[in-house]
Amino acid sequence: MTRPASSAGTSAGAIPIPAWSAAAVPWRRFVCLLLGTAGAASLAAFAFVAAMDPYGLRAAPGRAPGPIMDLNQRFMYPQIVRSGAYDAAVFGTSTARLLDPQALDRAFGGRFANLAMNAATPWEQMRLARLFLGRVRATAVIFGLDASWCDPQADVKRLTFRPFPPWLYREGAAWRGLFAQWNLQSVQIAGRVLLHRLGRMPERIRGDGYEVFTPPESTYDPVRASAHIREMAAAQEPPAAGTAFPALGWLDGLLAAVPGEALRLIAFMPVHVAVQPKPGSSAAAQETACKAQVTAIARRHGATVIDFRIPSPVTTQDAHYWDALHYRLPIADRLLQGLRRAVSLGEDDPDGFYRVLAHPAAG
Repeated sequence: MTRPASSAGTSAGAIPIPAWSAAAVPWRRFVCLLLGTAGAASLAAFAFVAAMDPYGLRAAPGRAPGPIMDLNQRFMYPQIVRSGAYDAAVFGTSTARLLDPQALDRAFGGRFANLAMNAATPWEQMRLARLFLGRVRATAVIFGLDASWCDPQADVKRLTFRPFPPWLYREGAAWRGLFAQWNLQSVQIAGRVLLHRLGRMPERIRGDGYEVFTPPESTYDPVRASAHIREMAAAQEPPAAGTAFPALGWLDGLLAAVPGEALRLIAFMPVHVAVQPKPGSSAAAQETACKAQVTAIARRHGATVIDFRIPSPVTTQDAHYWDALHYRLPIADRLLQGLRRAVSLGEDDPDGFYRVLAHPAAG
């Protein structure tokens, strides 16, 4: 009598393995391999970013910051502050970015950095200035003011579409930043830092924050510039109504934090007259009230206030501008000379380029 053949691969007395369970074994191995590879890659990226230190978390007095390799100055400028290499600084938006720190050194002394940021809100400027004043004993500060400082809604409009990293502006940023910078953007910037160290990529912005961001002067087209000025003027939104300017409270606090012997300089920047308020308008009255409050704050703190934001031989000429906000390099030189002259003499410009609204010598 013959014994029935047993199922293939199954010995007598063994519990058969379900087909679905046997098929799942390779999938479990694949998932474990995938997760392990992803984890290893993530840790490798973490170590790479930490080693390259793209945002200068380790910058400190005696330890130079890394190269500026990202165009978003909000991520890059805190390391310039932490380096302790500069005891004077410019704060503002792109309307102040053409002030060359090396020329400011010669004009006012000190070691200047230009920390003006593209389209920076007053709140963003305040955060960077507070970081600076908390880190160094300043010898000079220059605040380049635009219309945003006179906005009754400045406390609401704190940020723009550009990312702002609050962790870079706090104490202990080196520890927080190790994890906050653990992302693909940081890996990209760290890669640029590596290429720079290998001599394969130049730094995006000079180490003191200065950059000529306008096109080469040889490419200037007056017809195109005039068109840009009119377009910006037409697109300008009317300011919010009100005479309470919350950003000026931040300015007051910043001036109070500046050491007593330091230069305090506030300048309303020379935008084209096409985007200045029309004389006699409610917007003009509002801006006048704002300037009066800035002047009062400045007098309390021994600061100089220079108003370039007026109709003048500079601001009424299209040929001086690329668009309604951004003046050309020769005007930047003229602006710097105006700052130096106003601080030295405390008098309005005889050519009408600026007015001195407050000066320590005037009491």
